[in-house]
Amino acid sequence: MEENMNETLAMLRGAADRTSALVKGVSDDELGLPTPCSEYDVKGLINHMEWAISLFESVGSGGGFLPPKDYTGDFPERAERMLAVWERPETWEGVSEAMGGLPKTVLARMALTDLVAHGWDLARATGRHYEVEEETAAALRAFSAQMAPTGRARGAFGDEVAVPDDASSLDRFLGLIGRDPAWKP
Repeated sequence: MEENMNETLAMLRGAADRTSALVKGVSDDELGLPTPCSEYDVKGLINHMEWAISLFESVGSGGGFLPPKDYTGDFPERAERMLAVWERPETWEGVSEAMGGLPKTVLARMALTDLVAHGWDLARATGRHYEVEEETAAALRAFSAQMAPTGRARGAFGDEVAVPDDASSLDRFLGLIGRDPAWKP
């Protein structure tokens, strides 16, 4: 488990750093732009990201399910707090009752999925580039292939979007979770 923990933690750190840098770069005049998540503009997307990162901090530390809150603009700080929780080996043990008894290792992969998917959404919406390491994209693709039916049933993933067989692992991951890698505002 320690190897899986270390690998996933490194991926989480990379995704959190990359996504935090994107959030920091968003200007006030970009907050109303549309995103690949049709229910969110950029401000709504960042608000959702703030909630999700705080949720993964809470459930990682054995806390409860958090209700969404209003946008505060402190995503990078929340990401650091979430990472601090997941850096503790005991965080990876057991299950989260608040998340229906899901193993904590699954929650870590869910946090990674959220960070990368919404980081990509934000980059796409604001005309910035977003790339992840091949290892991260491949791990997300494999995880999402397993989680897709449940994710779709719970509304976390959209219908699969067909991508070419020779598409990158990132694009194939995005297609699995219902994102169109060719989306443009």
